[in-house]
Amino acid sequence: MTVFTKILVANRGEIAVRVIRTAKALGYRTVAVYSEADSHSPHVTMADQAVCIGPAAVGESYLRADNILEAARRTSADAIHPGYGFLSENADFARACVEAGLVFIGPRPDAIELMGCKRQSKIAMQAAGVPCIPGYEGNDQDNDTLQKAAMAIGFPLMIKASAGGGGRGMRLIHDKSTLIESLERARSEAENAFGNGQLILEKAILQPRHVEIQVFADQLGNTVYLGERDCSIQRRHQKVVEEAPSPAVDSSLIQRMGEAAVRAGTTCNYVGAGTVEFLLDQNGDFYFLEMNTRLQVEHPVTELITGTDLVAWQLDIAAGKPLHLQQDDIILNGHAIEVRLYAEDPASNFMPQAGAIQRCQPVDAPGIRTDAGIETGGTVTPHYDPMLAKIIAWGQDREEARRRLVCAIEDTVLAGLKNNRSWLATILSHPAFICGEATTAFLEQYGDMVAKTVQSPSMPLLEIAAVLMHADHTETHALSGWRSTEASNRICTLVCDETETRVAITQKDAQYLVDIQDNHFTIALLGTQGHSVSLSIDGVRETVTFSKQAGILYLSTAAGDYTFHDRTLMPASSSDQSGDGRIKASMDGLIVDVLVETGQNVSRCQTVMVLEAMKMEHPLKADCDGTLCSLEVASGEQVRSRQLLATIEPDTAA
Repeated sequence: MTVFTKILVANRGEIAVRVIRTAKALGYRTVAVYSEADSHSPHVTMADQAVCIGPAAVGESYLRADNILEAARRTSADAIHPGYGFLSENADFARACVEAGLVFIGPRPDAIELMGCKRQSKIAMQAAGVPCIPGYEGNDQDNDTLQKAAMAIGFPLMIKASAGGGGRGMRLIHDKSTLIESLERARSEAENAFGNGQLILEKAILQPRHVEIQVFADQLGNTVYLGERDCSIQRRHQKVVEEAPSPAVDSSLIQRMGEAAVRAGTTCNYVGAGTVEFLLDQNGDFYFLEMNTRLQVEHPVTELITGTDLVAWQLDIAAGKPLHLQQDDIILNGHAIEVRLYAEDPASNFMPQAGAIQRCQPVDAPGIRTDAGIETGGTVTPHYDPMLAKIIAWGQDREEARRRLVCAIEDTVLAGLKNNRSWLATILSHPAFICGEATTAFLEQYGDMVAKTVQSPSMPLLEIAAVLMHADHTETHALSGWRSTEASNRICTLVCDETETRVAITQKDAQYLVDIQDNHFTIALLGTQGHSVSLSIDGVRETVTFSKQAGILYLSTAAGDYTFHDRTLMPASSSDQSGDGRIKASMDGLIVDVLVETGQNVSRCQTVMVLEAMKMEHPLKADCDGTLCSLEVASGEQVRSRQLLATIEPDTAA
């Protein structure tokens, strides 16, 4: 039995909150670490103690193992929980914790090291009899050898970074023509992301299911699997929707997959929580993909169908206790589905968003769970992954869970930042998802979903926005129950997503006559409660959530989150100047590639350089035809939002 009493959580955001909550419930003292950008984050105030470990950049804070270990020393923490991401799958960090006399709440360093290398782990899995995808995982990494191996494997082909994950260093190749270029690009991306440019090649399995098995092993040699999760819906190799159990497997198949996952764990003398990921083809054959040596983002769906607390399991196993359940004791109950709520703009190629959260209000309803690391008044910075929260629903069956989750997504309030809330609801309402037929090609097949999701505010929303804005200009706040026998009239100009709308409003008592583009509506205010207002639009009653600040209205409805600006008293603005040739950073980040040289001719929409921010690459393009006359940055430099990066001298009209 290993005794520890104070746990330092070496992470941030929702997973830090999640771990701290269970640790405190079990009687452990907790320590949070934070960067300068996270000083007011929920995980910091929730922990018993907190230590700043550096500036905002992850390389100077959350990836600084020495700073984290020093924080443990200063607070007398005797155990470290790594969460997921950051240093959670870093064998050197796990080893350093052990050498410092700390309990590392996770697998042994050797297991992390083995499974962190796709090439070595695949060799080990083949030796253990775990089904693997045909491919090349040799030491010889020159382009000629890889090209010969690719021709022997055949196309389509997957290139993968041996040391990586999350889609980095990964390329799908359909023929020989782009092979060498893709190898070099994948190698460069892998070196930048993981410090290791080794690649493996695999036969591409088209339109597979992504099905993973949750395993747990104690220090006494016992290993179990707790069912499967289907994570097939992905964008850029990042999971979007996860559910358990999978609608694509039967009890016989899941038993075979579970037993293979247990073999994978026992082969590397595994301890703690792990996830063995498989690709499931259309014939029902499954192949080892990788093993994640940590708790997964999607672990709540397993918790909800098994009635377990997997963080509590982790803590008990780290203390030397046996598994809570044996294999025959694990019973699955109902169905659970999870979605990831991101600060990103689906209309702008899912560009990550940063800024203040005006209002955050999760749903409190039967069968609904929200794991979040944000709160009203908080700030989303450009330094970290833009995932804000996870919304999870449980139901007696899949359809009940799906319905509950759609309602929870629609009723969640997240004002102030563009987000993917409506897009997630659209996915869950798609016929292919409802029927349980979604594969990893789902978003590629149904890309029109973004167009359906991204739409201007409807006429009723414009009416509501106009009325709520109008309340700011009456003598007494109309929403407070003010009544007047005299009518007030106003014409206002609202702007949402750069679309300007003129609205005429006539108010008498709590009733408004609204005229938009010669469409006439009657709105009655029925009452308010906090930031929610109930109103009737031409006899149809509904409730919306709003927040106002300095001429800006944040409106949250089932259709989405909208930001309206009151431009009534502002002079008409001229159209934005375009084609001035000044390329600026879209957000804080790292320049990972510069594709042109000074003096080179460029075309409008040509990619000039690539910016990496929030775990994604963002191409920065020329806004005019011309000649690159100055280059202000080089590859590898950190840049700030709106920083001038390059200047193009536009071509003059003939």
